[in-house]
Amino acid sequence: MPAFLDLPPRSAKPRDQGITHVLDRGLAVAEIDGLVEVAGEFVDFVKLGWGTAVATRNLHAKLDRYRAHGIPVVLGGTLTELAIAQRKLDGLIDWLGELGLGHVEISDGTITLDHEEKLRIIERLARDFTVFSEVGSKDDTKIMAPYRWVEQIETELQAGAWKVIAEARETGTAGIYRPDGEVRMGLVDEIVHDIDPVSLVFEAPRKEQQVWFLRRLGAEVNLGNIPPGDVLSLETLRLGLRSDTIPTDGTDSGGQ
Repeated sequence: MPAFLDLPPRSAKPRDQGITHVLDRGLAVAEIDGLVEVAGEFVDFVKLGWGTAVATRNLHAKLDRYRAHGIPVVLGGTLTELAIAQRKLDGLIDWLGELGLGHVEISDGTITLDHEEKLRIIERLARDFTVFSEVGSKDDTKIMAPYRWVEQIETELQAGAWKVIAEARETGTAGIYRPDGEVRMGLVDEIVHDIDPVSLVFEAPRKEQQVWFLRRLGAEVNLGNIPPGDVLSLETLRLGLRSDTIPTDGTDSGGQ
């Protein structure tokens, strides 16, 4: 990267913050190579959305290609929810092992899952996997009080989750967002007042949502559900190389 500009510092991979968590809705193997060619250094994790892994005919080839590029893969939390609902969690765990996956996501955005049971599952999974847990409902009519968000995030981190994902759906219209995609700013402010943002991944599939978080929390905020085609764009937003995040006061764009 050219050295003549003053840009905000970025952590090197594998990084604990400034994570870009990409949503793969069904990329072909050749498309994975294209993504890596253009923006591979900025991709920290890839999620195979919801239950697409089960229906992907070339799953092993895809996983091998991501593995060759040094990009960890996690399957969508909805698949874990289905396994829990069908009492097939043991089967899912065995399958993850057969696939050679070291990360797992657990959510309860679709099914009704007692939170104490969710914590027990996190504790169990954390013995063998790096766990992403997810808080928030995929139903935009279900509103949870901010203190409940904080309580659930704190207890899931204590149970062994490495990062807690703040739900938004792939559309960015639920959880931490209103149905029109607007950030629930008061909710996010209360969450980050009590929880270190390093422990969080904010789903932000839309550019305006990414911009809001970068302005609020800086270049090293963890963002998820990023479309593959937006990875390079997001990195330019992180670095203040796009008009939305170019600093106007002579400072870099890495602060709050």
